Amino acid sequence: MSDTPGSHEHVQRGVVSAVGAISLATLASRVLGYLRDMVVAHAFGAGPVTDAFLVAFRIPNLLRRLLGEGALSTAVIPVFTETLTQGGPEAFGRLARAATGAAIVVLCLVSALGVLLSHQVVAIMAPGWRADAALFDLAVSLTRVMFPYLVLVGLAALAMGALNAHHRFFTAALGPAVVNVAMIVAVFGLAGHIDPPVMALAVGVLVGGLGQLLVQLPELRRLGVPIRPSAEWRHPAVARIAHRLWPAVFALAAVQITVVVNTLLASLLPAGTVSYLYYADRVMEFPLGIFGIALATAALPSMSAQAARGELAGLRATLEFALRMAAFVAVPAAVGLVLLGGPIVRVLFQRGEFSAADAVLTAQALTGYAVGLPAFSATRIAAQTFYALGDTRTPVLVGFVSVAVNVVLALLLMWPMRHTGLALASSLSSYVNVLGLCWLLRRRLGGPRGADLRRSLARTLAASALLVLWCAWMSGLVPGVPAPAHQGLAWTAVALVGGMAIYAAGAAALGSSELRGLLGMLRRRPGTLPPAAGR
Repeated sequence: MSDTPGSHEHVQRGVVSAVGAISLATLASRVLGYLRDMVVAHAFGAGPVTDAFLVAFRIPNLLRRLLGEGALSTAVIPVFTETLTQGGPEAFGRLARAATGAAIVVLCLVSALGVLLSHQVVAIMAPGWRADAALFDLAVSLTRVMFPYLVLVGLAALAMGALNAHHRFFTAALGPAVVNVAMIVAVFGLAGHIDPPVMALAVGVLVGGLGQLLVQLPELRRLGVPIRPSAEWRHPAVARIAHRLWPAVFALAAVQITVVVNTLLASLLPAGTVSYLYYADRVMEFPLGIFGIALATAALPSMSAQAARGELAGLRATLEFALRMAAFVAVPAAVGLVLLGGPIVRVLFQRGEFSAADAVLTAQALTGYAVGLPAFSATRIAAQTFYALGDTRTPVLVGFVSVAVNVVLALLLMWPMRHTGLALASSLSSYVNVLGLCWLLRRRLGGPRGADLRRSLARTLAASALLVLWCAWMSGLVPGVPAPAHQGLAWTAVALVGGMAIYAAGAAALGSSELRGLLGMLRRRPGTLPPAAGR
């Protein structure tokens, strides 16, 4: 395909269609995830037991994001796409078998080390718990049970990479929903029969990881992708994956280290702090996962194919398109989470052991995270552009600068603002990350072009200003408007749906081309797309 405006639009139409499929599957996963969190909050509240599970789950989950769904898929998808584009199905099948064999060995080794060193790992993750032997031992036991989850979810990530290289996104994106279902079933079916009851969640995680892998195998078979591993570790493409993997691990580590730092510092604050940050992050990740991460996931195979063909102008157009679309959704979502965070948290979690005080503290953390939502969305898109170009070193360097900023800000903000300060530090450091990546991309690709993004962002901010007025009016923050007596489910639904309608109307009045692209995605029809920059 030539590097022309027509080919750019063809790629963008494919990205929009893929985002629709990924978002639909991710929506199902997120809804089930909230149901899972409601079940956990009702059963265990936001106290020490939940803190122990969340710290234990965060350890293999962190490695999953580094070695599994994160770095592995980031390193695999460009190589898989290049092999499929240039070598055809036979070469791709050989590579898939070789990569699977190598992944099994590496993931099993890391998992075994994790089980053996669980005590030391928990001591690093939550040093403030050393004074509470029972809480510390519970976290260690949960960690040991859940570490094998890394093997299962890592192989699931490899399967996802194979599907995405074939531009098949729905099944892979649906996989995490299986984990949520397994955890919900485990709480209801096992919690009353296991001591301690929270161990049921760990069992649910393991079963869900297996299900996440198995659900993708039928589609792989239909595509003719072999799923049997081989010991061909000297396959040249496996070496290229390994070459890309470790820098990608460190690049994603820059993001995940902020999570580790926040968890470590949160263990020094009052009990429940880890839970407040977790539940707030879960709410913030809903719009991030539904659109931001979905957009980055959909764009990576297309960007990789463009880079492999040397179509740098097309790659820049895809990058600019993705950034504009991400901002169009992330900015109003951030406004809504900041101004309506309290009612949202109460509707989702305030029941059973999760008290009104827990809801207030969680909403405070949500405000800190929501500030960074636009940057969280854009960072992944910008980093994926470097990965598509085969450059995994630059995101590492920029990422670790943002980590240093996060550590400094967290130490400065945690004492006066407690958990809210930790969340805000993550948000502010994410802006350092995305601005650094975009500045370097401008030097390398001549884009993203500031003028095009500024015009798009100005329309988005203007429409979001109308959303601010709506949320303030609904909440009784406008002088002369009484505050609502009860902000329950019906009130929250009206506030959210009304806000989306007002934002969309404002964007349409301003002639926002991003709105047409979003509507095309929601209909799962490409429709009319925002024009590529420079056309």
